[in-house]
Amino acid sequence: MNLYVISGVAGMTGNELARQILNGNKGAIIGFDNFFCSSMDTIADIAENENFDFFQYDINSAAQMAEIQYLVNRKKSDFDKVYYINCAAVVHTEYFYHVNTTYDTNVNGMRVFLQQAIAVGADAYINCSTSEVYSMQSFAEGGVKESDFLLMANAEHSQRTSYATGKLLTEFFMKDAVDNGLIKGCSIRFANVYSKNERFAKHILPHIVTSLTETGKVVLLENSKKNKRTFLHNNDSCASVLRLLETPQALDGTVYNVATDEEISIIDLVYLIGEKLGIGKPEIIFEGYRESDPERRVLNTEKIRSRTGWKPEISLSEGIDMIIQYRKENNK
Repeated sequence: MNLYVISGVAGMTGNELARQILNGNKGAIIGFDNFFCSSMDTIADIAENENFDFFQYDINSAAQMAEIQYLVNRKKSDFDKVYYINCAAVVHTEYFYHVNTTYDTNVNGMRVFLQQAIAVGADAYINCSTSEVYSMQSFAEGGVKESDFLLMANAEHSQRTSYATGKLLTEFFMKDAVDNGLIKGCSIRFANVYSKNERFAKHILPHIVTSLTETGKVVLLENSKKNKRTFLHNNDSCASVLRLLETPQALDGTVYNVATDEEISIIDLVYLIGEKLGIGKPEIIFEGYRESDPERRVLNTEKIRSRTGWKPEISLSEGIDMIIQYRKENNK
């Protein structure tokens, strides 16, 4: 039985990851979250599980992180392996342009959590990064690869890249720790992850579903006239984390793209959701514009597929059905 220490455990990745661990009888969890972009609702179904210790803690609090470290040291001898998974991050698009808002949690928090994992002798550390790292080079024929050189905007062009730069720095911390023999682990660049029960509907999928359900129309940015995206269900993104942990040779300090290659334009996405909601051709209103928003984002996932056997299982159509069904069942 393994012990999993998860930051941001109530967030979109963290809560589903905890659920897969507990429901799959893979081990016990020490998890914490400050509810910055989540709530107790997301983990209500597992909060009472005897193998889940939850704390309303902040990764930026030295005192609270010291308590987590103390608890891990006290418990680790009861488990076969100890895994640290860093899901804590300020990720919503509205924060991409706010350097100070993202730096402490995304950069310092990751580094402190990694140092703790090393200090307690953890067997592996998974660093959840982002496809935002690709910045201005988010598309290539066959999808951008982890080994491709990056083309990033600078401060004169867009503050958005500050988010990508911070996440990129965490990947260097991860690789340095592994290269120096301090711990096993890797970084994951997730692309456009969504879930059926996002607490705050600020991402494009829940925004469209909510708008069409409530008004029959949707407001989109001007960028959406051209943009195309791929969307990865968080059941699949979390499955990739566990698959990597189960593949020791993959924990080499490098980066893994985790995405789907099922690309769709934002306009067609609106029409697809409208069809599922029984709305013939929804009205789309275009307002506002976002700087440095890539027109396409397609990642090559051959590396993780070949090394671990992981592949996405939930299609976009199935994922949208899950969102709609969840909202019906919960009167959202």
